[in-house]
Amino acid sequence: MKISVFGLGYVGCVSAACLAGRGHEVVGVDVNPVKIELISRGRAPVVEERIGELTAEVVAAGALRATTDARQAVAASDLSLVCVGTPSSPNGSLSTTFLERVAEQIGDALRDRTTRHTVVFRSTMLPGTCLDLLVPILEKASGRTAGVDFGVAVNPEFLREGSSVRDFFDPPRTVIGELDAASGDVVEKLYEGLPGEVFRVAIPVAEMTKYADNSFHGLKIGFANELGAICRALGLDSHQVIDVFLTDRKLNLSAAYLRPGFAFGGSCLPKDLRGLVYAARRADVAIPILSHVLPSNTEHLQRALDLVVRTGKRKLGLFGLSFKPGTDDLRESPLVELAERLHGKGYDLRIYDANVSLSRLMGANREYIEARLPHLGQLLAGSVEEVLDHAEVCLIGCTDPDVLAALPAGDGHQIIDLVRVPDADRRRAEEGYVGLAW
Repeated sequence: MKISVFGLGYVGCVSAACLAGRGHEVVGVDVNPVKIELISRGRAPVVEERIGELTAEVVAAGALRATTDARQAVAASDLSLVCVGTPSSPNGSLSTTFLERVAEQIGDALRDRTTRHTVVFRSTMLPGTCLDLLVPILEKASGRTAGVDFGVAVNPEFLREGSSVRDFFDPPRTVIGELDAASGDVVEKLYEGLPGEVFRVAIPVAEMTKYADNSFHGLKIGFANELGAICRALGLDSHQVIDVFLTDRKLNLSAAYLRPGFAFGGSCLPKDLRGLVYAARRADVAIPILSHVLPSNTEHLQRALDLVVRTGKRKLGLFGLSFKPGTDDLRESPLVELAERLHGKGYDLRIYDANVSLSRLMGANREYIEARLPHLGQLLAGSVEEVLDHAEVCLIGCTDPDVLAALPAGDGHQIIDLVRVPDADRRRAEEGYVGLAW
């Protein structure tokens, strides 16, 4: 394939050299004449493992060249890969100046093309940037229609400085946000034969994946460092603790707990987080991440409450009360907290949970509910139908098959889904359905 790569910084020069190394014919484009001269002489403009040797090889073979002429580069290629920077300002906002400038240049060059060209954005940008900002610039500058006369895609990179060449040839996965299937087909062909699963998704989803990755990476590093600080203050070897932690690939290093849903609760997580934060405070160790986990959890519960308020309805049905499926444990259940807040605000509430019977509650479980929700006996319903007959708004906090089978669709009930029911994708198109975090 003939490819033009706009922006010859870390991402651009690595992408250009690696694509040329895979047999593509690549022309790099940059406004900096020094970078153009370096590549023209077979030298990489960045210091990076393997990039120097690879650049020399592909330039010598005639597979990679560089120019400052954007129009000529677009004319000589089938696909433009945009890798310009999106620098951050002190308040966190991203500058899209370079993206806008390149989009205008490419769009202007597209006026002269008689064959379809695909524009692929590899730069890191927030969801909405491509469709709301860059596509209109391309269309205005070209006088053409995206998805018809030219293709558009977003292909985020997951390259680590220091090992980016290795990461390019051995990616964990490839993400392609496509405006249309033809655009996605072209991008997928670029990476044909490389390992890792290929995800073809909507453009905003592709834009968001880079932020999901880097936010989680930062969170993991911050978590490990805060835990290390606590361990040191308590006289422990943090690496021994983490070595044990890392051996659990069922819950710790896994997909467990990483699906958006409702707030967490139960007899362990809240109690142990509070205990750890208290221990850190006693040891004069600041742990801003860990100390804000419980407030974050409370904020998520508040989102559910806000959704109820927005309906303007007063008669509610809550399905589920225990802190997790298959148990009657109500201790620190976020659903009990939600019910308590709704009842306290004067909502007419009915609750159904097949595992919860007031007569069977005992011990600490009974003491907890008597302290938090003393009117539970008046709120509990004996069947799903009883709650449905009462409610204008149904809050789904469980995946009980009987509840899911009876859930109304398009009959005037409003549904607030706290757990993402199995048919959530279908229900999202229905009037009256809203998911808590999807």
